[in-house]
Amino acid sequence: MTDTRKAGRRSALGKGVEQLSRDLSQSGFSAGAVELRFVRLLEERGNGEQVLLFERSLRHGLSGPVVVKRLRNPESFPKRERLREEVSLAFRLHHPAIAQVHHFRVIDGAPHVIMEHVDGPSLDALITVAVMRNHPLPRAFALYVAAEVADALHHAHTLSDPGEGGRPLGIIHRDVSPRNIRVERRTGQVKLTDFGAAYSKRVGREETPERLLKGDLMYASPEYLLGAPMDARSDLFSLGLVLLEALTNRHLFGFWLGQEDPPAETAVPHARADEAPDVPLEQMLSLMKRYTQEDVERAAATLPEGLQALVRRALQREPSLRHASAEELGSELRAQLHALRPGYGRREAADDMARVISDASAMRDVGEPLEGALYPAGLDEHELMPGTATKPR
Repeated sequence: MTDTRKAGRRSALGKGVEQLSRDLSQSGFSAGAVELRFVRLLEERGNGEQVLLFERSLRHGLSGPVVVKRLRNPESFPKRERLREEVSLAFRLHHPAIAQVHHFRVIDGAPHVIMEHVDGPSLDALITVAVMRNHPLPRAFALYVAAEVADALHHAHTLSDPGEGGRPLGIIHRDVSPRNIRVERRTGQVKLTDFGAAYSKRVGREETPERLLKGDLMYASPEYLLGAPMDARSDLFSLGLVLLEALTNRHLFGFWLGQEDPPAETAVPHARADEAPDVPLEQMLSLMKRYTQEDVERAAATLPEGLQALVRRALQREPSLRHASAEELGSELRAQLHALRPGYGRREAADDMARVISDASAMRDVGEPLEGALYPAGLDEHELMPGTATKPR
């Protein structure tokens, strides 16, 4: 996107946030009088969705930041029903490692979702600074984050509907990617966010029309991209891709993406991407069709054998060869973590994250992740992390 177009969007956003603040405050999404003040734009996605940070003030009760996700207005009734169902699924999820969805409001025809704010960077931002400093994230940190996400996925995958006799909802996240995983700065708590692309197998559900592929397709499973039957193990493949990148600073397909002669493009019948992927959908499909276990082994070659075996299993093309559940994958991740760093938990994760950001802050003149606000304003490296910063393990 050009600088002129970005400036235009920021200007339009600035003109609208005051009215949005008033509308949200008047919508009464919390008990008692509430006021919301726009703080900043957190993210603008390729499909036009915006993620906004607001400060909430209550006359009686707790105050604090919330995230407002401004969605595109669906152009048809079935798509509007689809959106309402996606949000209703997210309302049902209550887990320490899942960012809570609070409320859903339609304002001036545009849907808005009010969600828990996680005061910390996305894993995408942390991987970016790891690449900047040419050193992957600490292995214990990557394993801890992946294990927490696996716990969150197990909760979602096994959730049932009491109103339907305990029938499983069959929720699949479908967008397990670094941008949807955040780590709280102060506590080291991991949160999986954005079930907006979620799929459910429950009876009567409105299906995604026209094979609309949602989410960050760089982390999609083969069955999702290729239109094959899908279950919870699709999310395990995505988490395997995330883990591999966090451990190595390389995406599985990274060794192809920079080549002069990339894989030939392949037609994708009756499918389109909800947001433009980093790699054209046709090329992404070709990459997914041609990757082999030898490619996985090459990508994970720098890891210890135990981690190589875990990654190889998570990234099997055939779902039946992957871990049977997110719970099983989480158990293996925690076993690897215990072998590497016994007792590793939130405090250690927060310390490791602060150390990564501190090390990378010396390069802040070179660049900063697109997410922004990763480095506290006005602080230099020695101020971010008292004492001598050590390199990650």
